[in-house]
Amino acid sequence: MHRVAYLSSLVYLLSSSVAAAADEGGDLETALTSGKVGVSLRARYEHVDQDSFSEDADALTARLRLNYRTGAWKHFSAFVEFDYLFHLLDDFNSGGGTSPTRTQYPAIVDPDGADLNQLYLDYAIDGDSSVRLGRQRILLDNQRFVGNVGWRQNEQTYDALTIRTEALPNTGLSYSYVSEVRRIFGDSVPAGRNKVDAHLLNAKVSINDAWSLTPYFYFIDNDDVATFSTSTLGANLAGTLKVGGGDLALWAEFAIQNDAANNPVSYDARYWHIGGSYAMESGLTLGLDFESLGGADSPGMSFRTPLATLHAFQGWADIFLATPDGGVDDLFATVRYKAGRWNLTGIYHDFSAESGSGDYGTEIDLSVATAINDKLGILFKAALFNGDTAAYPDTSKFWIMFTADY
Repeated sequence: MHRVAYLSSLVYLLSSSVAAAADEGGDLETALTSGKVGVSLRARYEHVDQDSFSEDADALTARLRLNYRTGAWKHFSAFVEFDYLFHLLDDFNSGGGTSPTRTQYPAIVDPDGADLNQLYLDYAIDGDSSVRLGRQRILLDNQRFVGNVGWRQNEQTYDALTIRTEALPNTGLSYSYVSEVRRIFGDSVPAGRNKVDAHLLNAKVSINDAWSLTPYFYFIDNDDVATFSTSTLGANLAGTLKVGGGDLALWAEFAIQNDAANNPVSYDARYWHIGGSYAMESGLTLGLDFESLGGADSPGMSFRTPLATLHAFQGWADIFLATPDGGVDDLFATVRYKAGRWNLTGIYHDFSAESGSGDYGTEIDLSVATAINDKLGILFKAALFNGDTAAYPDTSKFWIMFTADY
């Protein structure tokens, strides 16, 4: 029934636009021909050395992205985006069953081929509200629960209906109904597409100019991966204070999660995250955080985030893409320094079980990035994980990435 409602909405919006086109064809032609074309190239070398594999992985990939956004017409506009990913060096396992003969290599999840990344229709109701229908990128808050996995070459997008409004005082409200998740593994394998009935509700309430409270509720009924069916209710509080000559940013977040729909395991788990950072006028920023995803003694009862941009959390080595049964506690310290066009980052992680007293290991993440000019950039990045048990093997990853956006 949810998918019927989704398709009915699409038909209604498209038929409305076509009917209006009959009245003002000239204006429509102007909107179609006065839009903006975008072209980008992202080339990346990635090396992975993981003790549990007989071979090191090496990947040299290049993603060409073309997109077009129309001009506005009768409150309507449209956007289309096409990606093509090339493999220039393919000594790696691209994951999700896309390269079944390369299991001797660690995974580098960048399968090659073409992808219709986005295709949606926007309708601006007024200055405060809008509706988006079609394949789209959805980024909520810091992407801990809903994101696009933008680090990977084939990003995650959603077939969805999204409504956003700022009509309520001091509040930005977002609701998305999602019928399909287009995952990073691509269309050639079953793992690349998940049929879902998902409802994503997020509201950011501005308490004042410096502080905000964001409650959220995410319900996911996943037809293809039952263990991804979850119900998550939470909120985060964030704000800044002037301290001395710098800015002190503070945040705290808490969420509870239960099984939903067809999930075969009945469970409840907790998530919380507290942290802060101090940004100095010199360009130096120091941060300290503690993030906890709850676990239990039984399999399948840990807190999970199936729609998240996981690479941004719990270390760049991607050891904890699936939350261990015992959960995971991550105590991490961050140092950032900005000098002109250069951005330097260092992060130290200490990982342990949330349930019980087990230690998983430690990780050091390092990156150096610079904008060559307003269109070109280059990034050097490394992740060094030192595991404390055989279940979490030592892993080293290195990247060099070049970007060009026009």
